[in-house]
Amino acid sequence: MNVLDLALTIGIGAVTLTLLLCGWRLLLGPTVVDRVLALDTLYLSLVALVVMLGLRWQTTLLFEAALIVALLGFVGTVALARYLSRGDVVE
Repeated sequence: MNVLDLALTIGIGAVTLTLLLCGWRLLLGPTVVDRVLALDTLYLSLVALVVMLGLRWQTTLLFEAALIVALLGFVGTVALARYLSRGDVVE
């Protein structure tokens, strides 16, 4: 086992723990702001996990999937924040 495999194993474990904790905060968050932040962190952690799995499995397809998840996460977070602040998404 080389250093990259060890780092990927530790990183995948840490990001998986982050996903679980963000999911817990998303379900049980006391305020809407906590849930929005948990959702945004969930997207970022999912992108990190997909990239690390792409490195582990040596495939470029997962990097494209990570890009799509990042774009959808950004648009979703902006739309949700705009809805919560203004009450509508599109003017």
